[in-house]
Amino acid sequence: MDGAAEGAAAAAGVGGDRMSHKECVDGINKSLSHPTVKFLREELEKAGCPVWTRLLTAITCKGQSSAGGYSSGRGITICCNHMTFQDDINQVIIHELIHAYDDCRAKNMEWTNCAHHACSEIRANHLSGDCHYKRELLRGFLKIRGHGQECVRRRALKSVQNNPYCSDVAAKDAIEAVWDICYNDTAPFDRAP
Repeated sequence: MDGAAEGAAAAAGVGGDRMSHKECVDGINKSLSHPTVKFLREELEKAGCPVWTRLLTAITCKGQSSAGGYSSGRGITICCNHMTFQDDINQVIIHELIHAYDDCRAKNMEWTNCAHHACSEIRANHLSGDCHYKRELLRGFLKIRGHGQECVRRRALKSVQNNPYCSDVAAKDAIEAVWDICYNDTAPFDRAP
């Protein structure tokens, strides 16, 4: 869902030059050979959801702090004006492909349902590497021990709160209600990467 991948550039370091649209498109094409991106695309195919050519779209995002988003039936957008490094693009695509996988396998995924959205955000933040301790340190979160679940919870909550169908209270309640099952659901991976 839109707003899923907050601050990829911040995770990579503050102050770098943003990519041009062409550099971003080239980076998206390069990311297609990233092992995790390839794995997720293959798993989408196995789940019966073909990855169409225009699944990934490079855009300029205005008035949006997120680095990308996923929209059912429309695909993944990558905000080129928020990208600084190739790793930013890889990270956004991996995060959003997890949302696409959830949308595919659920068959009845309803992004306006706070619990559905919360579950996918928990999974995407947990499984994509968004909460790796090095990324957290670059974001200014200095806790080394126990940072993973705190990061997943914080980032998932922020995304669900941005859903116009979920109030702050509903977002928090949804995260709590689905936490255990969704945090421990590592499909299509055997375990959390």
